[in-house]
Amino acid sequence: MRQEPSAATFFNGFADTFDTIYDEKRNAFMRWVDCTFRSDMFIRYTLTFDALDNIRGQSIVDIGCGSGPYITEALKRGASLVTGIDPAPNMLTLGRLRVRNSGFADERCILVEDKFPGAPVTPHDHAIVMGVMDYVEDAASFLTALKPVVRRSAVISFPSKHWFRTPFRRVRYRLRRCPVYFYTESDIERLCKAAGFRSVEVRKIPGAGMDYHVCVKP
Repeated sequence: MRQEPSAATFFNGFADTFDTIYDEKRNAFMRWVDCTFRSDMFIRYTLTFDALDNIRGQSIVDIGCGSGPYITEALKRGASLVTGIDPAPNMLTLGRLRVRNSGFADERCILVEDKFPGAPVTPHDHAIVMGVMDYVEDAASFLTALKPVVRRSAVISFPSKHWFRTPFRRVRYRLRRCPVYFYTESDIERLCKAAGFRSVEVRKIPGAGMDYHVCVKP
């Protein structure tokens, strides 16, 4: 399995711009664009912490953590340890800054510059995998590697196949030399079951709607 290196390269260069999507850092027009065309990102954020529920005293690994919005929210909710993994160093720089600005001690947060699979990861209670499967060529191997890392549950986003948006997004990212991959609900259920997860709950995000939000349990 390999995660496309071009995805890490793209997001490393896009880090500062991407980070402004969170925390209302953009101007009014761009916030409207984000809410209209990137609503999945905000909905899946809410769904993730609804699915994880009470994480006080539990450990979280955030694979593809980016600039760390899920990390700081997990810390606010009382997670005992959050490990963030991302291959883009500029994203991790922003993540460290976000954690420090949120007032959390470094010993509760570990940030690792590496790709997954590949990064040495001990088992955690929960895993967050948001906006990652879009760029993973071999989803089966990725999910198989994820299962031993998860004690209780993992929440994962998958981009859906759509007659209009999928070709448009594929071309847009091809121009950026960053391949993307898409899934149906049956694809997701088959891949997660084959990886050994006993429980697979798939929810389609409405509205702008390119994502499935998936909760799996080992």
